[in-house]
Amino acid sequence: MAHMSLNENNRRSLLDLAYRSIEFGLKTGYPLNINLRDYAVELAQQRATFVTLEKNHQLRGCIGMLDAVLPLAEDISENAFSAAFKDPRFPPLERFELKELEIHLSILSPSVQVEFTSEEDLISQIRPEIDGLILVMDTRKGTFLPSVWQSIPVADQFLRHLKQKVGLAKNFWSDQIKVYRYTTEIIN
Repeated sequence: MAHMSLNENNRRSLLDLAYRSIEFGLKTGYPLNINLRDYAVELAQQRATFVTLEKNHQLRGCIGMLDAVLPLAEDISENAFSAAFKDPRFPPLERFELKELEIHLSILSPSVQVEFTSEEDLISQIRPEIDGLILVMDTRKGTFLPSVWQSIPVADQFLRHLKQKVGLAKNFWSDQIKVYRYTTEIIN
């Protein structure tokens, strides 16, 4: 899988951008518009990202894209705003919460389909603490970022919980299931 590691300046720049987009959203109700010419060339490449917000070590919002459709810096700005204000699991962020937020950025590698002959074969190929997984069944699709391994550290449980996330029974199996894997570069 192709992996792009960012230097410390670019990492800091993306974290600052996420924070500023949330701050701008509090004032205007919109994500921060950016000019890509203000950023390093690496940050203008199309990349898929997720932005995860935590408050007191508890999830406060998480939004992202599985496919690279925007330049990296723009994707971070959009997803930071969306994680703060559009995650349907949480009320929109309020100003007083801003100083309590921890921002975690996940930059996804391109996903690769996993070839398997059975559920057991799939489980044997899953790499704990490394793989993010995308599970697709008919029109259902869901993902767990590699960071989910912190709370679900066993491969078969990881897969079962992912099946439940997409609306399937945890013991459901079909030869029609497709699974893709990706890795992430985490910026905290």
